[in-house]
Amino acid sequence: RWCIVVKTWFTVIRTEEEHMGTVRRPGPRARRTLAALAIAALTAGGTQAPGAAAEPGQGADRDGRRGAGTYVNPVSKGFADTFADPAVVRGEDGHWYAFGTTDPLRSGEGAMHSIPVARSTDLVDWTYVGDALAGDGPAFADTGAAYWAPDITRHDGRYWLYFTVTETTVTGERGDSAIGVATAPTPAGPWTVHDEPVVAPRPADGGSGFKWTFDPAHVVDTDGRRHLYYGSYHGGIWVTELSADGTRAVGEPAMVATDNRFEGAYAVRRGGWWYLFASSGDCCAGPTTGYSVFAGRSRSVRGPFTDREGVPLTASRTGGTVVLTPNGNRWVGTGHNSVVTDLAGQDWMVYHAIDRERPYLDEPYGVNRRPMLIDRLDWEDGWPVVRGGLGASERRQKAPVTDPRHARAADRERDGGHRDRRGHRPGRLDPARGDEFEGDRLGPGWSWVRPADVRLDGGRLVWPTQDADLHKESNTASVLLREAPRGDYTVETRLTIDLGEDTVRNYQQAGLVAYADDDRYLRLSHVAIWNTRQTEFGKERPYADRVAYGSMTVGPPARTTWLRLRHTTDARTGEHRFRAYTSRDGARWIAGGTWTMPADAKVRIGLVSHGGSGATAQFHHFRVHRG
Repeated sequence: RWCIVVKTWFTVIRTEEEHMGTVRRPGPRARRTLAALAIAALTAGGTQAPGAAAEPGQGADRDGRRGAGTYVNPVSKGFADTFADPAVVRGEDGHWYAFGTTDPLRSGEGAMHSIPVARSTDLVDWTYVGDALAGDGPAFADTGAAYWAPDITRHDGRYWLYFTVTETTVTGERGDSAIGVATAPTPAGPWTVHDEPVVAPRPADGGSGFKWTFDPAHVVDTDGRRHLYYGSYHGGIWVTELSADGTRAVGEPAMVATDNRFEGAYAVRRGGWWYLFASSGDCCAGPTTGYSVFAGRSRSVRGPFTDREGVPLTASRTGGTVVLTPNGNRWVGTGHNSVVTDLAGQDWMVYHAIDRERPYLDEPYGVNRRPMLIDRLDWEDGWPVVRGGLGASERRQKAPVTDPRHARAADRERDGGHRDRRGHRPGRLDPARGDEFEGDRLGPGWSWVRPADVRLDGGRLVWPTQDADLHKESNTASVLLREAPRGDYTVETRLTIDLGEDTVRNYQQAGLVAYADDDRYLRLSHVAIWNTRQTEFGKERPYADRVAYGSMTVGPPARTTWLRLRHTTDARTGEHRFRAYTSRDGARWIAGGTWTMPADAKVRIGLVSHGGSGATAQFHHFRVHRG
């Protein structure tokens, strides 16, 4: 038992800042936790109920005994290797039920599960109970159609399962996705499938193909009217009123989030606001998946939704407050969420993620392995954030309260989260490492990978965007670099670039780069992606026999945008960690996600301006702060 105490000591003091690569002395919260766990360790019995297979990290301590209120992600490990797009509801029987997207559940299984369903008594230990659509799907589903992104709610004494149908018989054309619905008296079924689309396939603007009618989310407004959110990158996210029986879209839909940026809508009502959660980035880029969750809020279920900065989610320079984004630990691709509330009133985010060292289900570039995770969802100043800004957990955490005998007011004590999630204070300026771009030539210390035609003009480095790129095999763009300092540092630039708004411009961009070589780099840039303008934090790295690229998004850009990369080193692995920050005024900063680079990578820092000709980047400074 004393061994448990010792293990617990090291676990707790490392947990709260695990992603920052630091170990601090335990504070008051940690010491209280240690005391409680020490007593539990010394008084706990060593028996286990027959047939209760305790799996370390899944509601059990590492020595196999049942844990008292802790868990380790992923919570789906006991029944599945992958369980994407999870949605959770509490049944009238007191159990919790999770519904996932169509996929095999295990490596090597091969068989697809049509909306797999799992059951739990505690939101931590889950058991597979079957497939919701194991029999025939809706009559309008084409042969071979998959059922994605289920949404589960209880309304009028029944359970409502809305889902994406990837191919239909409605139009006779490929790619004509739609939303279907099934109902049941219990979350375990039996399910009665409605044989008409709730939202029918929608032709794309211009008459070529179809908008992506994906990712439904059902809500009931305060006046009792039912609404459904749906949509994805191609076409944006929309909300429509539903008929009273929940089977048909009625009235005029409203766009609530722009196309080419968001998908995976989920909405909750809190404190007089409707909060719209939406995921952004590539869901399925293996080890470089930057999928992240953002939020906006509105007084109306139909929007408009704006972020903490007041920027609409429908703007071309798109808004969205960061809720959950990769933090540099094992988990990348942290997205497509639902929200549940435990019996103590604490909210929890349920979502999927990808282990960057085991990103695929069977072999590289097959099905992305996206297990189900759960973490505490906090509300700070009226905005949701996972674990106070710490993001996805990979070590033991305090579990939800799911036993009615132990229901109590939620423990609101917080760990403080990211100390720098709203912008950190950089260390001392190192003038020798930077450049204010004064005079008529670059300062000492710069070098080129493939020289470019640039000029200095009144304290600005003027660099037209090149008709070239750094993307997988397209390594034709110029890179302006200098040596990075040792230890912790922050590199910053102030960038003015006019990429217009709303018009399609792919993929002009400029910004900062952390560069090892053409296939190993990180890039934080203001970029035009179709009709949107985003701050994209991308990563490229070799994986298996290919080069992988993926990205995450930070804050909304402006015509002039400040960009920062904060470098630290993981104390355990030696990995380089770079966290992205953006600002529209140089004063208020938005913290984004963290990418890593190998410990042995010789990383240089610098600037890029490429992705297509037609725009001009103006860099006002390049500054390096030590510490």
